[in-house]
Parts: sequence; C-alpha cells; structure tokens
Amino acid sequence: MLALHLHPIWLRILLFVPIISATSHQLQAQETPLPATEFTRHDTLRGKLTAFRSCYDVRFYDLSLRIDPERQYISGSNTIHFEVEEDFTTLQVDLFSNLSIDSILFRGEQLRYVRDSNATFVTFPKRQIAGTRDQFTVYYQGAPVVANNPPWDGGFVWSRDSAGNPWVGVACEGMGASAWWPNKDHLSEEPDSMRMHFEVPEALMCVSNGTLRKAENLNDGYIRFTWFVHYPINNYNVSVNIAMYDHFSDSMISGDESLQLDYYVLPDNLEKAKQHFQQVKPMMDCFEKWFGPYPFPKDGYALVETPYWGMEHQGAIAYGNNYVNNRFGFDFIIIHESGHEWFGNSLTVADHAEMWLHEGFTTYTEAIYLECTQGMQRAEDYLMMQRGYIASQEPLIGPLDVNFHRWQKGTDIYYKGTWILHTLRNVLDDDSLWHRLLYEWATRLRHQTVTTRIWVDFVNEKTGKDFSAFFDQYLRQDHLPVLVYKLQRRWGKLRIRYRWEAGAEDFAMPVNAIAGNEAFLLQPVTTGWTRQKLGKAKRQEFSVPEEKYLIRLLEE
Repeated sequence: MLALHLHPIWLRILLFVPIISATSHQLQAQETPLPATEFTRHDTLRGKLTAFRSCYDVRFYDLSLRIDPERQYISGSNTIHFEVEEDFTTLQVDLFSNLSIDSILFRGEQLRYVRDSNATFVTFPKRQIAGTRDQFTVYYQGAPVVANNPPWDGGFVWSRDSAGNPWVGVACEGMGASAWWPNKDHLSEEPDSMRMHFEVPEALMCVSNGTLRKAENLNDGYIRFTWFVHYPINNYNVSVNIAMYDHFSDSMISGDESLQLDYYVLPDNLEKAKQHFQQVKPMMDCFEKWFGPYPFPKDGYALVETPYWGMEHQGAIAYGNNYVNNRFGFDFIIIHESGHEWFGNSLTVADHAEMWLHEGFTTYTEAIYLECTQGMQRAEDYLMMQRGYIASQEPLIGPLDVNFHRWQKGTDIYYKGTWILHTLRNVLDDDSLWHRLLYEWATRLRHQTVTTRIWVDFVNEKTGKDFSAFFDQYLRQDHLPVLVYKLQRRWGKLRIRYRWEAGAEDFAMPVNAIAGNEAFLLQPVTTGWTRQKLGKAKRQEFSVPEEKYLIRLLEE
C-alpha cells in the first residue's frame, strides 16, 4: 500500500516496476524452469537490482539500535554511506513495512519517500552525480517480525535462559536483514565495513559481529555496545545476541599471525563449553589447510550460544546444538556453520537462487573435516549417509531476481550440492588438482560475490577441460544422469555396452568401474552406445563405485 509524499516521479516508478518484473520472468524462464510459484512485483522489488538500487553502492553502514526485550521492541537509525554509480534522484532502500519510518535525513534535511510493501523509494532534493560519495540516515522503530521456527523461519527470537533472564537472537537468511534494519537488501551488496551500536538493559551483554570497540553505561538503565566489522559482510549475516553471557577466549596461529577465538555461553554451560569447543582448533587447522587462512583475522572467530539451532553469522557463529556430537564424533553445527566462514561469508552468492554455492560447498566441508581427522573411508561413509536425503526432483538453481528460496526439497542444495562436488572430485581423479582447485577458489575470490557461471569458468580454467555440460546436468536438470548398460559374455570374456541418459546436451562424464580384480574407465556419451571389453570377470563382479558418483544405474 502506497503512502506519504506522492510526487510525479512515483507515477513513473509504479509503471516501471511491473515492467521489470515481467521481463525478468521471461528471461529466467529460458534459463531455468520455473517452479509452480507465481512471483509478484514485490518479489522483484526484493530480489532484483533495478535502476533504483544499482545507481548506488553502499560503502559503510552505521547502525544504532535500542533493543527492549520486555516490550519486544526496537528503535534507532542506520546511516548509509554510499557512492553514486549512476546519476540518480531517487533510490530504493529496504525495510519491512511493519516497522515505521520516523524520518530520512540528508545533510540535515528531511527527504521525501514513498513506501511500497517492504521497499522505500527515497527522493533527493538534487540529482546525485556519479562518482560522488555521501550519506543519509533512516530513523525507524517498531516490533520486528518474530521467528516462529528459527533459523528456517526468520526474525527475532525473544527467549529466556534457565534463570528467567532475557535471551535474544535474530536470524533472517532468506527473509532478509530488512526485517529488522534498513539497508539495500540484496546479496550482491556488501558494505566495505560496518559499525553497530546496540543499547540493551544494563544487566545483559550484547554480542555482535566483528570486534567489540567499547561498552558504555548510559545511566538510564541501558548499556551501549559498539561492534566493528573490518570486512565486507552480507546483510543477513549481521546479527545481535543478548543474554547474561559468560565469556572465555583462546587463540591459535593462523598463517603467520595469532587469531583470537572467543566464546559466549550461558553460565550454566560454561564448563561444558570449555570442553566441547576444543574441537574448534583442529577444525580450523583442517579448513585452513584446504581453503586458505581464516578470512576475517582482524575480527577474530567467535561462537555465540543462541536459543535456536545455528547460523553462519560472520565472525559470530550462532550455536544452539546443546553440546552434542553426532555419531561420527563431531558437532555438526560447529563444523558446518564455521565452514560458512569460507563459503557463504567470504564468498557470497549474488542471488539466493544459487544458494547451492553456500550450502553445497559448506556441507562438503563436513566431509573434508572427517577426511582430515578420521580418514577418507570415514568421510565416504558420511557422504553415503547424506546421499539418502537427496531427492533430485527439481533444478538446483532457481529463477533469479525474485529472492527465490522456495525449493520443494530444501535439503538438496545441501546434500545434492555436496555430492556434485564429490562427483567432480572423482571424475578429476587427481586429489592434488582437487586440493588446489578448492584452495584457489576460496582464496582468489576472497571477500567477493560469486555466481555459478564464475565457478564453472574457474573449474574449466583450472582443469583445462570443459565441465559446462556436467554442471548443466546436475544444477539445471530435475533428474540425475542415468548410466544405461548391458552386460554380455561372449567367447569367455565379459563385454559391456553403455550410454548416458541425461537432459544436458553433450553430457559425457567418465566413470571408473570394477570388473573382477581390474579397474576400467568407462566413457559414455548421450549420442549413442559405447562398447568395451571387461576381461574374464563374471557378470556379478561388475560394479560402479556408488560412493564416488551421484548417478543412477540401469541395467537393460
């Protein structure tokens, strides 16, 4: 619903946005089949970089917020420092409509604005010229969305510890950070750095991302905690945690420097946490070996106990797994959410539709951790356990520009994603190359936004081979490739004919097979049958190792 300060430019805005939406849907329909979902203009306002967003680049956020746990209410401001990319008079900033805007100030003057659902269009008094830098401040307040099932269902979490003290957190991936603070809410937009001031009741501690600059008693029953993030940070990673925390710390060598490790836990769990969190250091050693140095050394690494399961909040990992290891001997939440520091936080996707680049890679870090600590066989056992959760009923990449996160089988971006990587590793059949590929992917694009196209081009460059059809099949088709084969025994020898059934044109992935005591390389294609001799093995001695490839087998 439109409100406030109507101006002739809004007529052009309101006519322009639906056109953007329709065009976007047509283009994406050619690229990826759309799910059975109808997208609205508001999906496009949230998910697309329209001219009202691409006209400016955020350089710095300065967020100030008072949080009242008893009223479940927030009030404050965010100053947005920006650089003009293209001349503009009007820009878009995002804030959920249930939060009221008190004013928007630019150089001491109030700006005109119109709210349309969760988007706000702000008009400046003069044309802003490309290459210049400036800032404006949004003042706002209200009761933010409450999460019903965090972290999957986003919003604020207003809870209490065992002593009845407030225990507050927030998780907003998918939903968007504009659920609780005004920003340019698109994954491709990260500030170069950020400062957060959180005012909370004086008996409580507030933990956020980055490093704690200071804590000031305001003499009105509140303490202001100032946190600073030295690196780019995606909006949904910005977090706030409030409780009567106990804090302990440690350090480790990362590269040539000391890395601070901080832990914030409820008092009842202090001694338990000191023991349980000892798995952090071997995890970090493993990940740094495989993916390069920890990406945010100035901010340090932290685990923060939360009233929900977990979340990859940059430099302040949300932990709520009750200090329990899985049957493979590690705490899934610690390992997985920390893996996101490399894949999701340092390397961030430009659009939610390609979230497999976050979750597939990070889920694979769990297997890498097992490989480091317990060996390859144990890692493959773990991967086989995960494989049972793969449905492969829809493309892994959704439609772009609509903030898509509505997969029918949401676990596929995790488990199918990791099995795509594991399959690629075995197709390459060169662990030195695989190690270099992952290491350089994580380090070369450090602190950048990435896309599937960038990843595919990177793999092709590093391997000297074209894996475009491979990724087209696994990411854009709704079914797995099927290896169709027929075994025949003739003149005392086993023979096989085989081919691929796949949706991707020119899909021609090689696979290793076993026949008796011998290994054979099969090189099926989609364009016809390939025939090959398998020696003196018996029919029942033929197999394709299921622990190495995400494929289906069909014997005729």
